[in-house]
Amino acid sequence: MSAKTKIVVLRMKEIIYTAIFLSLALLLILLFLIMFRRDQSSRTPESSSAEACFTPGVYSASLTLANEPVLVEVTVDADQIHSIALQPLSDSVAAMYPLVEPAMQNLAGQILKSQSLDSVTYQAEQKYTSTLLLKAIRTAVEKAEGKPGQSM
Repeated sequence: MSAKTKIVVLRMKEIIYTAIFLSLALLLILLFLIMFRRDQSSRTPESSSAEACFTPGVYSASLTLANEPVLVEVTVDADQIHSIALQPLSDSVAAMYPLVEPAMQNLAGQILKSQSLDSVTYQAEQKYTSTLLLKAIRTAVEKAEGKPGQSM
């Protein structure tokens, strides 16, 4: 039985580096799992506008653009959204924010077609304008749905 015994010499420096790299790898994997997991709230779809029962009427949400109030008006009947418009949009606001009108037309067209706020898309150059308008539209639609915490 002539087994050749191999002796492995590890220096403390190599052991410390290996432990650090393993802990960083575990931390990175944990970070990826946390960042890319799906939230429970995103799995359960919110009630879309098509399924909601509205109180018929005209509902509005306020925006402030160039120190001037602008209302986003949403007109609904008992089961669908009929129109979405900006009231009043002055010439000075239209000149200072040229993307407001095209973004609103794009959003309104998509929402009226699908009767839902969940599947709305917008162009990259209109990201912030569209997000601002979509938030105001969502507020007005929530008022129409009569969700708790919303004032009519």
